[in-house]
Order: sequence, then structure tokens, then C-alpha cells
Amino acid sequence: MTGASLFDLPSLEDLGDLQGAKVLVRADLNTPLGRDQHGARVVADDFRIQAVVPTLRYLVDAGAEVTCCSHLGRPKGSPDPDLTMEPVRERLGELVPGVGLLENLRFHSEESANDPAFVEQLVNGFDAYVNDAFGVCHRAHASVVGVPARLPSAAGRRLALEVRTLGALLEKPARPFVSIIGGAKVHDKVGVIRSLASKVDQLLVGGGMAFTFLVAMGHEVGDSLVDEESIETCRQLLDSFSNIVIPDDFLSMATTEAFGSPEGGSGQSSVSGRDIAKGERGLDIGPKTAERYASISSTAATVLWNGPMGAFEDPRFSSGTRAVAEALARSDAFSVIGGGDSAAAVAAFGLEDQISFISTGGGASLELIEHGDLPGIAALRGDFQDSGGHR
Repeated sequence: MTGASLFDLPSLEDLGDLQGAKVLVRADLNTPLGRDQHGARVVADDFRIQAVVPTLRYLVDAGAEVTCCSHLGRPKGSPDPDLTMEPVRERLGELVPGVGLLENLRFHSEESANDPAFVEQLVNGFDAYVNDAFGVCHRAHASVVGVPARLPSAAGRRLALEVRTLGALLEKPARPFVSIIGGAKVHDKVGVIRSLASKVDQLLVGGGMAFTFLVAMGHEVGDSLVDEESIETCRQLLDSFSNIVIPDDFLSMATTEAFGSPEGGSGQSSVSGRDIAKGERGLDIGPKTAERYASISSTAATVLWNGPMGAFEDPRFSSGTRAVAEALARSDAFSVIGGGDSAAAVAAFGLEDQISFISTGGGASLELIEHGDLPGIAALRGDFQDSGGHR
């Protein structure tokens, strides 16, 4: 994708006089759901709903008739009674009365296919379109790239903020610039690791992907998670970039023991070095690495974090992720959390108010850093060309 500057997006003000106009807003209302005491489905976390409120209030105050559209969960192209938008619709109505909400977009397989006929259904009756769903801007879906080709369009407040904030990391971040990358498989993040390693002063690796790097370095990692297809890729990355930092120690546990529950389990963790014994698996960075990563993070000027350091949902293996989160909370650095599990961890630790910026899009934030643009952003500029590479 080429063309105008990443930051050159049409704003809400560019839509002009909206009195009486019917505006379709693509929001990311894919929120976690729970159940109340009566068993009814309710929104468990309204962070993404709150994120779109400033845009909706601007439009309503300007006299527009506003309808939102969004997906919820993964209904696989057909209606699913457990994934209707009703709980979200109720919460949205509490925050911004009078705003409509269409049913789950992904009840239609045509949404992900960017089907022209479905685009026509979406635009029918509307005068303008606003994209405020950064978390889906890496998807070339009908509501993301098809609609802005058919209606006067603009970026919502949150989308514009995401692009400015993450775009600044691509251009002139304050240094030292440190990135912390966790998660399970290297394969999912090869592109962003390579891109970040070329931009940051230090790239700290944690989570399950660390073990694939260790195997590439010749270490034994027991029964720890290894992305076999990415071992050679890790070797190449380590040969190409001297600023990739691999953990020195881990918290591990016998493979026969269960993990991942918020209540923990019966197994006892132990500290391992870079070599982990057979019959054990690493589940978190160890105390030495946690201290090292926290120290590096606390002295940085800019930090980008995406992916936990271990199985943080299990309290026995949350100390590495917590150490990084607390270091960022204490730091004077401009700290950016790239959505996803990292955002969930920061919220679980009650530290979200002490982080400079928490993105609403995990996958979108990584793809923006990797590629320098996203289909949904390009579509707002009129630059989108469907190569079939984003789904």
C-alpha cells in the first residue's frame, strides 16, 4: 500500500454539516461477555465500547442519525444466538442514547469476503461513513474497506489517535526505544520481530516464543513450547540482529501438572536456566530475567509491549508479566501496550491508568508496525488495493 502519508486521514470535521445526515459507524464492539445473577448475558468489559463514545457524541451533537456496526466473537458466517449484539446494544444505549446498532456483521460470510453485494446492503440509506474500529483495520472486510469506497468517509477520534500514537513509533520515537515481545509462536510474529529489531535499541523476548530462540541457540528446553518450523528463522534473526535479548532463566514445572487456571494447581514451580530438564516445561521468565527486563524497561524513553511473559492467568506464572507491567507503570517512559493479552494483564494487575497508551487492537497494532499501513486506514485515504493478503 502506497500513497499519501499514514497520518493524512479525513477527520470527522471533514464530513461537513451533518444535521439530519444518516451516518454508519464501523466500531469495534467485540467485547468480553459474562452473565448476571439471573443468567442473562451482559458486557463484562466495556473498554472498547467506551473507546468509540467520543466519536458517537460528536456525531450525535452534530445532529446526525447514527448507526453502529460491529462483529462479536467468531460466528463463522452464520447466526449464533450466543453472539447476538443485544448485550452490547444495551450497554451502548446506556452510554450514548439514541445510537442504533446492527446485528453481528460476521453472521454474514459476505462480510469477511468483502462481497460487493453486501457492501451495497451496508451503505443503503446512509449518507456518510466513519471508521473508529482500529482493531479490525488489518482486515479487508466489507465494513472496513468496501464501505469507504462508496460513501464520504472519515476516521473516528479513537482510530485517529491510534494511528498518531503508533505511527509516531515508526517515525521518531524518543530513545532508548525498547520493545517487549511475548506470546506463544514465533511464526505469528516473525515479520514484526524483524521490523522492530531494525528500529529499536533493544528487543526483549518472552513468553512461549523464547524457547524456539533457545533451541536455535543450541539449548535443551524439555517439553516447553517450540515452534519447530521457526527454528531456522530464529537462528537467522539472532545472526542478523545483535539487539534481540533472550531470557536467562525461567519458571518451569513438571509436564504432568496442569497450568493456566486462575486458581493455580497442585504442581510446584522451580527456577531453570536456559536449559530445561526433560519432563518439565517453561511457563514464565525467571526472577533474574524479570529483574533485567524491568530494569531495561524502567530506563527507556519509549516502550512498546505486546504479549505476556508467561502463563500470567495462572498466579504461579504471573510474576514475569507483572514485573514488566509494574516497571512500565513506575517508568517515565512513553509506554504503549499493543492490545491483546498484554492489555488484559495490565488490567488484571490494576495498572491500566499508569500506562501512557493502551491500543484497542493487538493484531492491528502489530501489522501496522510491520507493514507501515493497514487496509482500513488506506481505504479511508482512497489508497486501498485488494491484494488478497489481509483477511
